[in-house]
Amino acid sequence: MRDRLFRRSASSAVVLLLCDFIVLASCAAIFATKIADIKKTPGAYDGRIVTVTGKVTSTHNLLVVKYYGVDDGTGEIPVVTESALPKEGDSVSVKGRVNQAFAVGTARLVVIVEEPPSR
Repeated sequence: MRDRLFRRSASSAVVLLLCDFIVLASCAAIFATKIADIKKTPGAYDGRIVTVTGKVTSTHNLLVVKYYGVDDGTGEIPVVTESALPKEGDSVSVKGRVNQAFAVGTARLVVIVEEPPSR
């Protein structure tokens, strides 16, 4: 009887741990800021730290700056980074500061400057 109870308890604990992992892994997507919201009202997000999730659409390694495009299904935004560039097609979750680089009339360049990894 005790063995059966122990096995049932161990099985329940494993299932609970697995469920916790799934919930925590999906939290980044749940609490991510939609890129469309950032692009719709960039002034409201300027200077704020946000998290966006999506697929990498392009990478660019220029002499003075490295950046990549992220598309979350609602829009695409460039992410400036000091880290290694991800590969096109990778799924990423990026935490960074929104920077409205410039605005001329209705044209705006809005980027996310990725937070450096904590050490």
